[in-house]
Amino acid sequence: MTDKAPRPTDIKLHQKSKTLELEFDDGNKFNLPCEFLRVYSPSAEVQGHGPGQEVLQLGKENVSITAVEPVGNYAIKLEFDDGHNTGIYSWETLHRLGANFDMLWQEYLDRLQKAGHQRKGK
Repeated sequence: MTDKAPRPTDIKLHQKSKTLELEFDDGNKFNLPCEFLRVYSPSAEVQGHGPGQEVLQLGKENVSITAVEPVGNYAIKLEFDDGHNTGIYSWETLHRLGANFDMLWQEYLDRLQKAGHQRKGK
């Protein structure tokens, strides 16, 4: 990560809407759904240990974040109500997820459809 990577200036968890609001020092502002953050967790459990080893997360439509903890001055750790708490979200990762939300969300929906899974509760 370079010194020029955008850094968050504000992070707010909205329990009711199940979103994490992030404002960055480059002027970008993102409202990322908990489900999106859960299915794109940077943890090995979700991403695998190398390219092509990603694990499609099913049944995460109603997941919530229960805690947001700082990790040094470079990341946050998110704890989800389904027990997942191993992903460390660097500022760079959060910015990339926000900037590419539309494409990544569609990719997730396409993968669910290809797997024959119907999202429930949304």
